[in-house]
Amino acid sequence: MARAFPLEKLRNFGIVAHVDAGKTTTSERILFYTGMSHKIGEVHDGATVTDWMEQERERGITITAAAISCNWSKTLEEDRKDKSKMFTFNIIDTPGHIDFTAEVKRSMRVLDGAVVVFDGAAGVEPQTETNWGYADEAAVPRICFVNKMDKLGADFDASVKSIEDRLSKKACRIQIPMGAENNMRGVIDLITMKAYTFAGNMGMEVTESEIPEEFLAEAQKRRAELVERVVEHDDALMEAFLEGNEPSNEDLKKTLRVAVLKNEIFPIMTGTALQNIGVQLVLDAVVDYLPSPLDLEDTKGHSPDDEEVVVTRKASDEEPLSALVFKLQDDKFVGQLAFFRVYSGTIKSGTYILNSSTGNKERVGRIVRLMADKREEVDEVYAGEIAAAVGIKEVKTSHTLCDLDKPILLETITFPEPVVAVRVEPKTKNDQEKMGIALKRLSDEDPTFKVSTDEETLETIIAGMGELHLDILVDRMKREFGVEANIGQPQVAYRETIQREAEAEYKYIKQSGGRGQYGHVRIRIKPLEALVEDEKVAKNITREDHFEFINSIKGGVIPQEYIPAVMKGCKEAMSRGLVAGYKMEDVSVELYDGSFHDVDSSEIAFKLAGIHAFKEAAKRASAVILEPVMKVEVRTPEEYMGDVNGSISSKRGQVEGSTELGGKTIVNAKVPLSEMFGYTNTLRSMTQGRASMTMEFDHYEVVPPNVAADIKKARGVVDED
Repeated sequence: MARAFPLEKLRNFGIVAHVDAGKTTTSERILFYTGMSHKIGEVHDGATVTDWMEQERERGITITAAAISCNWSKTLEEDRKDKSKMFTFNIIDTPGHIDFTAEVKRSMRVLDGAVVVFDGAAGVEPQTETNWGYADEAAVPRICFVNKMDKLGADFDASVKSIEDRLSKKACRIQIPMGAENNMRGVIDLITMKAYTFAGNMGMEVTESEIPEEFLAEAQKRRAELVERVVEHDDALMEAFLEGNEPSNEDLKKTLRVAVLKNEIFPIMTGTALQNIGVQLVLDAVVDYLPSPLDLEDTKGHSPDDEEVVVTRKASDEEPLSALVFKLQDDKFVGQLAFFRVYSGTIKSGTYILNSSTGNKERVGRIVRLMADKREEVDEVYAGEIAAAVGIKEVKTSHTLCDLDKPILLETITFPEPVVAVRVEPKTKNDQEKMGIALKRLSDEDPTFKVSTDEETLETIIAGMGELHLDILVDRMKREFGVEANIGQPQVAYRETIQREAEAEYKYIKQSGGRGQYGHVRIRIKPLEALVEDEKVAKNITREDHFEFINSIKGGVIPQEYIPAVMKGCKEAMSRGLVAGYKMEDVSVELYDGSFHDVDSSEIAFKLAGIHAFKEAAKRASAVILEPVMKVEVRTPEEYMGDVNGSISSKRGQVEGSTELGGKTIVNAKVPLSEMFGYTNTLRSMTQGRASMTMEFDHYEVVPPNVAADIKKARGVVDED
């Protein structure tokens, strides 16, 4: 079966925003205008297509990234039914809430472009900054859509200023609104210098007309700014412009596209999705300015056998297969769905492929193309496309799928560590069995959801990105897997680390009648420094996330077969912690000397020697407890500023500054997570419900001695004299 459309007519893009910026409403309009949905679902009615989970509809928020495939031809094309003018979109509507940040991060890895939606009355909000950072990391070209221009307090200029101040000076208006709040009636395109109004059924009737007199001066001023910004990116245009020649609209669009693809300009558009104004023009801009897979650099990976052997793949059906699994989802009808993006080659249902991350040969059972909660079964998926496979067994997020005889390993997606934990206990014996299955499935789906067992109490502990994240997961456990469980109080996911270098020696000697045990090691530990990009890791160094092991043994003073056991012992000691029993991380361990016994030495003896030596060294290396510190943003009326600042200071917080936007003061602060439980209610009562707060993880920091003493006391740890 041949490809249904040429690769240059494909656009893979995501819709990202802070919670409540109108992202899902925008997605619903897109589905309607592209003919995927015959009725527009509204978030406030709980009837949206992309928010298809029960919890999403009840809470009015997006929890999982939904993938939709649809077609689009330009808004004002003469013949909209001409297939040659059709473009195919793969759209991912991502969550806006910080607790589901992993969904945005993994989506950015497989998307070619993004539409970033802003609330016209709020401008840039905290999660917008986080998402923008993820897009920067992935070098994803972006279009900005200032939405909700019909909302009370909407201010396009203030929103643009917040984008320029907080996100990028490269942002540039290509549209301006005609009016705001109740007077919002259309948009003006600064390239065509035409006004567009939207009428009829859900704004389907788009009318192009001359710019009304009252907006003409503003439009001319902003057009001049746009032209100046665009001609900078083409020497010939710049030269002609300096000679007094205005570029044609075609040249302007062509040069703007080049600049957008290089992340040199981020075009700003506007409208209101709820009132059906401006969404079709955003889709036209996706076609005009966001990349097709052919506009991107070749995909780079490396050989599974040797990291130093670089392997590249072009975006072509003729190349060997390379695809990245970016999401797993449990489906009650077909089992596990593995969402993947094909970078090169094709995947056929019923064929065998290699999972180069595990080395396993896998059979692809069925392939489905996604329409949010509906599925269309297909035989083959081509380069550039996004789909989901059924029947791949040993697969996780970030795994690479490729040809059996032409392997490649693509770069993996890294996720933030969870910061909040709760104890979970099944209510009955029957629930206990089901809970194990449910937790495994949910942790496979969500890389920021971790499950562990407390070694002392044998209780199950689940950890996630926030209270809402864990609340949703427990709710899903009940609804999807029928597990009833008791949940403990939220706890902070503390960590431990060391602050300086130290050495230790330990001899593990045991004689018990027959054969004895003998293991002798000398180790040196120090704080682990971040690996500098392009830095080559020597063959004798094992480097994992937050841990490094250096084998400096010379002349066989410890036989090679016992060295992994020493590393295992050190890792085990780190997992138990030293100060208060929390996992220790960011430690480099060097094994530099020791001795062995021809008869009595064994792996277990060296492992135990490693555990004891590490503990000794960590005591001398100033081991400390680390706590997660959150980036907090409070939006409050000015009269409550003093109270808000005072409450933040009382919680060991640092106020870092404040700005004005939309009649409210935005206070930015850094506050330890342990102090923030229940703060939303405190804030509401302090400000008569007029202030709001968002927070996200920022960094780990050493806890003060008095707080460390309280943590140890709560954990029942007694300081050794």
